[in-house]
Amino acid sequence: MDRAFVQVYTGEGKGKTTAALGLALRAAGAGLRVFIAQFAKGMRYSELAALARLAPEVEVRQYGLPRFITGTPSPQDVAAAREGLAEARAAVQSGAWDVLILDEANIATHFGLFSVDELLEVIDLAAGRVEIVVTGRKADPRLVARADLVTEMREVRHYYARGVGGRRGIET
Repeated sequence: MDRAFVQVYTGEGKGKTTAALGLALRAAGAGLRVFIAQFAKGMRYSELAALARLAPEVEVRQYGLPRFITGTPSPQDVAAAREGLAEARAAVQSGAWDVLILDEANIATHFGLFSVDELLEVIDLAAGRVEIVVTGRKADPRLVARADLVTEMREVRHYYARGVGGRRGIET
């Protein structure tokens, strides 16, 4: 790529990770290499099986426990996220990747798994060389100010409100 930018997908609506994975699919199709670090996620999702077929151009690593964080994160939550941020930093420094997706990094900073300053350090390491995509609700204003593109997903209506659970292949 001749230029690399910082993109942020945030907001309370559905579709942030899906948008980032769509970008990963497009990038892989164009011959770019994509590293996806999923923070606060350790559960199996259907898209992981599909992305595995794109290896080695796309690599997905999860840095979370197989549950949602509610309340105060456990020491294990913090350790997993910090390991992920260290691996994301190494991915940027390696020069092997064209796109780095930091899925749910906004939630990780919100819950204090690592700081916004630490996230911005990784982004600054990539400056102009690696496209960075950061997803998750509650994007910190400093990240939003640093980003070149910010998309806010806004929920207008969702069938979850009618009691519809996650469906295999659609939400899970």
